[in-house]
Amino acid sequence: MKNIDSLIEKTAELKAEGLVEGQIAEELNVSRETVTWLLTHGEKRSGVQGPKDVSVDWSAIGRSSVRLRHVSQALTDMILDSLECSDSDVDVVVGIALSGVPLASMVAEELGVELAVYTPTKQRWSQETGETELSGTFSSNFADVVDAECVIVDDVITSGRTLEEAVEELNDHGASTNAIGVLLDKKGVDEIVGVPVSSLLQIIRVN
Repeated sequence: MKNIDSLIEKTAELKAEGLVEGQIAEELNVSRETVTWLLTHGEKRSGVQGPKDVSVDWSAIGRSSVRLRHVSQALTDMILDSLECSDSDVDVVVGIALSGVPLASMVAEELGVELAVYTPTKQRWSQETGETELSGTFSSNFADVVDAECVIVDDVITSGRTLEEAVEELNDHGASTNAIGVLLDKKGVDEIVGVPVSSLLQIIRVN
């Protein structure tokens, strides 16, 4: 994605393929508000200032299992530092679907623990549905999180809402969230709802 025009075009393509706004936000690593702006901008509804956001393309890592493993090893090392600082343990790594799952799988392998998968509300969010009656889910095909000591792994922090939601869902299952690990943090946070965040990269706006 080299410029705003190609981003608008890609957003329209994904919408035409049937993806809802939340899924498009996941694909482009932008906020839902940015997706809405890109869709309306593409329909020539100009005059509305775009949100301050950054589109992240980490496909050069994601398409290579070798690169993905190296990045996951680095992220695991940072997570271990965080757990040591808080004198915490981990039983289960929780991957945030979709893009956080490959990272989480490799982190779980490095740590020698089980893998759980959480599909957040945003995967079903659209302007039409909003968030009424929507909720995230843990996949029954992966590890149980009830009463577990957990680490959450995702690819990118944009607003932090998805991770806040995941922590709340884990709390509802009696689990403890002891650390969060991400590839890139666009918000520049040290913690989310009291849980320490480890990120390989941070984007900090100076304006």
